[in-house]
Amino acid sequence: MTTQHSPAVPGPVDGDARDPRGWVAPTIATALMVVLGPAAVLFGGLSAMATDSCGPDDCSAALNTSLAWIYGMLTYGGAVSAAALLTAWLLPWKRRWTAARAVASLVALLPPLSTLFLVFTLPAP
Repeated sequence: MTTQHSPAVPGPVDGDARDPRGWVAPTIATALMVVLGPAAVLFGGLSAMATDSCGPDDCSAALNTSLAWIYGMLTYGGAVSAAALLTAWLLPWKRRWTAARAVASLVALLPPLSTLFLVFTLPAP
């Protein structure tokens, strides 16, 4: 018994079709950034008060390391978030870019979320 193979009929490439829901991921990321961005800056800026009880020189190494990470995220995370969010909005509105658009939207949320996580888990002085 032999199986006969017929050649595939070439059709339109699905990846080049317009994505009708391409705006969803960037819109959700933008709406969350409106809330998370200012909260991260506010709480990250107030995190320096964690050294009030011990002074900046006598605090634990874990606290100083966490504060350094927080300030690093505040310094460089804003540029990463802005670039990723801009990328999510400017990618072509085709189906093959859906995954990249979703990843860029998630990357835009990582710096403020990690800053808030670090602030809320600061070690004891």
